[in-house]
This record gives sequence, structure tokens and C-alpha cells, in this order.
Amino acid sequence: MNRFKLMIAALCLAILPGWVHAKVELPAIFTDNMVLQQQTEAPVWGKAAVNKEVKITTSWDNQTYRVMAGPDGKWSAKLKTPVAGGPYQITISDGKDIKLNNVLIGEVWVCSGQSNMEMPLAGWGKIDRYEQEIAAANYPQIRLLHVEKATSTQPSEAVKIAGGGWQVCSPANIPDFSSVAYFFGRELHKSLNVPIGLINTSWGGTIAEAWTSEESLENMPYFNEAVQKMRTVSETELQATYQKKIDEWNQQVESADGGIAGNWKNPGLDDKDWKTMQIPVLWEDAGLKDFDGIVWFRKTVHIASDWSGKELEFSIGTVDDNDITYFNGVEIGRTNGYGLTRNYKVPARLVKPGKAVITVRVTDTGGGGGILGEKNSLKISGTNNKVGEKTIDMTGEWKYNAAVDLSKFSRAPQSQMGNPNRPTVLFNAMIKPLVPYAIQGAIWYQGESNADRPYQYRELFPLMIRDWRTQWNRDFPFYFVQLANFMAEDKEPAESQWAELREAQLQTLHLGNTGMAVTIDIGDAKDIHPKNKQDVGLRLALAAKANTYGQKIVYSGPVYDSYRIEGNQIRIFFKHTEGGLKIKDGTQLKGFAIAGSDHKFYWAQATIERNEVVVSAPQVKFPVAVRYAWGNNPVCNLCNGADLPASPFRTDDWRQQDKN
Repeated sequence: MNRFKLMIAALCLAILPGWVHAKVELPAIFTDNMVLQQQTEAPVWGKAAVNKEVKITTSWDNQTYRVMAGPDGKWSAKLKTPVAGGPYQITISDGKDIKLNNVLIGEVWVCSGQSNMEMPLAGWGKIDRYEQEIAAANYPQIRLLHVEKATSTQPSEAVKIAGGGWQVCSPANIPDFSSVAYFFGRELHKSLNVPIGLINTSWGGTIAEAWTSEESLENMPYFNEAVQKMRTVSETELQATYQKKIDEWNQQVESADGGIAGNWKNPGLDDKDWKTMQIPVLWEDAGLKDFDGIVWFRKTVHIASDWSGKELEFSIGTVDDNDITYFNGVEIGRTNGYGLTRNYKVPARLVKPGKAVITVRVTDTGGGGGILGEKNSLKISGTNNKVGEKTIDMTGEWKYNAAVDLSKFSRAPQSQMGNPNRPTVLFNAMIKPLVPYAIQGAIWYQGESNADRPYQYRELFPLMIRDWRTQWNRDFPFYFVQLANFMAEDKEPAESQWAELREAQLQTLHLGNTGMAVTIDIGDAKDIHPKNKQDVGLRLALAAKANTYGQKIVYSGPVYDSYRIEGNQIRIFFKHTEGGLKIKDGTQLKGFAIAGSDHKFYWAQATIERNEVVVSAPQVKFPVAVRYAWGNNPVCNLCNGADLPASPFRTDDWRQQDKN
């Protein structure tokens, strides 16, 4: 009886408000192995029981902070951090302790953007020398935080973190992390000899307005309607509207696809009139310039008798954007999304000796298209993958036939549910939850997905930077990557939206405390994701070391400053000419074009005189404008004494519609 009374008494005490010991809740960004920004007041926040006192004790100074949880259970404190060092421990308690172990104090950087920032060392990235880089990535004082992809129509407090929290940089943890972020952080760590915290929050193929808050986007009339829709329409309604529109659009495209009507998947089809293409390749570089739409590919192979009745695997590499793949007329797989590796099983019942026809229907809705990937990724093999097992090489000549030209259709509707390419949704889900975590600054690699609106980017990109600074209430340094060279080389001077987007990025340097890494020399004509991410990270780090950390180093290549017309030539003046202007390779400057009042550009003769470049062409007697490295993939070679490339530029402000 006495035991029963004691149990009742204990239960009554437990349910009294003053005795509630709900364990403190911390956001997912506060974990073991984390890095706090040095020599600042670093915010820490979370939830506890209503009106409950929370104590935070830091081992670096044995100081205890006491705060009260508010009516909503939220609490926050600012921890005074020392100079870089550690490891330390932080204890957070409302009566029950949470201990954060192996905490370092150092420099924290947010790393964001689209796929070239997301691009991992291994996985779909496979950067230059990735195996060696992974094996050497043993830096216990570099810590990695990888924000998982998410969207939200409203600002969120919660965020999902890959791997459960901060990870120590090691060969085991680095393969799936942002390669640009890693090489940036590695260079800072080696140079500064302090712990580095890297927060990777990026998503391939995304637009800048998705990373910007609605409060800031409202300042641009172009986005007003979209922002209002985000506020008033539910996700369910958006998805229902999208589904109706995409079904109608798909039906129109499908009905126009002669490959479906003509049964082009049929292995017995007469394809003698089809053209040929060497695979893998961007089809823009192989006869389908500027083509967006549906193309059917066919290749005939021979199946040996010892494979008869056995399951096979067809590895198609990567496709831009979507594919449906057939083996002897039977669908064996389909995937939507560029950059994803396709590995399809061929059922044993379909495998018979003799001729077999592989058919791939590829749909590309914008940008580059085709069957891509590394050459050794296109093959047919047995599913046992035994050492020495034979394979059928699927690279080389394929037949192809274009079925649908999407330029004759309205633009495909964009999915709304979970679609990252909507204004504000990535800011809400992947940036806002990080605020106000103490950071030193941010690095950014994005712009490809806004290249069709380069003049708008002149306003949008600086707006986004100011927006982030407003959110953190700090004018932190922001360093970004100018778009690399990509696509086929222009044989003659030509207009280019990619060049105009690079110009918008260059103009963003007018915003204070910014810096730009020029990559016009390290891109890849056939791959929008160039493999040399080491130099990208290094060049970003050079800007940080010079401008944030005060090192006396050369951090930028030549940047256009002004020009002067001198008779039949134009003299160009530059900033950042340390060590003198140079030709990076060869003996002749390349990449300069000059025009007169007819706005027609000709390749120019360019010579270096002191730290200036003099430009002329025999076809232009009265020049008025010069352009350098102006194109999607320009051939150019101007640099300074530090071998850092000059940024593309133009002296004119002519828009494409202004040309005569």
C-alpha cells in the first residue's frame, strides 16, 4: 500500500509544470564536430519547456550562460568565442544535459549555388584525380556540414543534414561533399592554419530567385506575381494545376512524336535514312546545334550464344535530360533528370543470340542534350561483373533521328510540388534555417540556370547577396565564380547569353565586399560540369585570403577598366595587372574582337604595350567598340603575372536587339 502511494505521489510531481524536464531540442546544425566562428558572439538556439531555464556551459572559458525559454519554448544565447582552437565541449542543460563534443573554433563559410557547387569529388562528379584527392583528404580540422535538398513555400526553422550532422574531413566523409567547397576550405586551412567549417547548401539546376527571400524579391516587379502566388496558393493546389498543364503538354508532344507513331523502337525498322552520331557527345556539337526536343537513337549489337538466356546490364552513362530505353523493342528502363547514371537490367527472357537493337528515346527541354558520360560508362555486360568478363562497348557510331522540335511548342510547365525552381523556396528551406549561425562569409557558384535572363541577373544577383547579408545582419564577404567556358567554340564573333551573364557577374563586383573567381580558361566544351574544381576552389580562396584575411597576394586576373580610341585602334586599360600583362600560351593574343559604328565585329589584332592592350583590325577603320572572350566558349589567353586569367568584357552596351 505504501509503495502504491509513493508511485502516485511521484506521478503527480512529474506532471506539475515546475517539474517538467523536457529535454532541450537543438536545430540539426548543432552537433558534435561542429565549428563555431572565432572571436565573435556565436548564436546558439533551440527549444525547451515553456519558461524553463536553460544553461549553456563552454569549456574554452568555463563560462555558463543562463537563458529562459519563452512562451513558445524558444530560447537563444550568444557565446563569446576565443581565437581559433579546440577541441572543446559545450554543455546545454535544462536539468538534463546535452553535450556537444569535439567542437572547434575557427572560420565558417556557407557554400551555395547550383550543380557546379554541388558537384561532389566522387559519385556523379568524378573530378580530376578524384581518387587521389579522396585518399589525401585527411584534414581533421576541416569540418563538413551537408544540408539536404528541400523546398518550402514559407520560411522554415527546421533543416535536414546529411549524415546526421557535422563530419570530420576524411577519405570516408569527403567523396559526396562539394568539391569546390572542399578545395576552397583546404586552401584556407593550409594558409591560415586554423579550423575551417564548410556548410554546403546547394542544388543543381536551380535559379537565383529560388535562393532569395520574398521580402527582397518584392523589390523586383518581375517577381511580384510569383511571390503573391506563393503566399496565397497551397502546395496541393499548385500541384493539381501543374499536373493538368503537364498532362496536356505531354499529350501535345507525344502526338507530334513520329517515333511513336512510326514505331521506331521496332528492331526491324528500316533506318537506312537516319543520320549518324558519335556517342557520347552533346548533340549540339554533333549536328543538332541549338536543338531542344526529342531524338531517337539506335545501335545494333551482336549477342554471343553464351549470353543467351542470361540477364544483362545496359549502362548508358548519363543523359541530358530524360530517356526511355528499349532492348529489341521492349522497354527496359526510363529516367528523368540530367546527370543521372543509367544502369538498366535486360531480362534473361529477352536475351537471345544474334542481332539486338538498342533504342534510346532522349528528351531534352533546354540547354545541352544527348547521351553523355565517360566512354567506359556505355556498355552491355553480364550482371555478375566478374573480373575479365566480356562487355560490349556501346560508344562510337549510333544512328539518330530527330522527332520533335520543342521550339515549335510552348515551354514545358514546371512542376510545383518540390520543384526547386520557384521563387523563395530554397531560401526558405536551405538558407533561412541556418540564420543566424555565425559565419565568416559565403562562396557561390551559380548562373547557368539564369543565363536566359542575363540582364535581369544584373539586379537579381546583387539583390540576393544583400538579402543574405540582411538576414545575417552583417555585411559579410561574398565570393563567387564567373561562368566557365562551355559549348562549341565560335568560329566568328557572335552574340552570347552566357557572355552577357558573365558580364552581369562582373558588374556585381560594384557591390562592396565581393570578389570573383574567373574560370574562362578551365571549362569544358562538352561538359557543363568541368572536372577541374581544384583551381576553382583555389581562386575563390585567393580572393578570401587577400580581402578577408589581409594577405598581400595577387588574387584576381586583369579586369577591364576603361578604353581610349586612338585613330584606327582602341587602347584598353586594366586593373589587377600585377606582374604585367601576359599571353598565357603562345605568342599571339587571342579572343579580342573590334567593331565600328555598324556594330559588326571582326577578330582583331591585339598587342600588349606596358599594362595596356592595343586592338585593331584592317576591316575596321573607325572603331568604336572592343570585346574580349565574348562567347559561350571563347578562345582567349590574356592573363597577369600570376597566371590568373582576364575576365571577359566588352566596351559597348549593345543589346542583341540593338544590332543593325
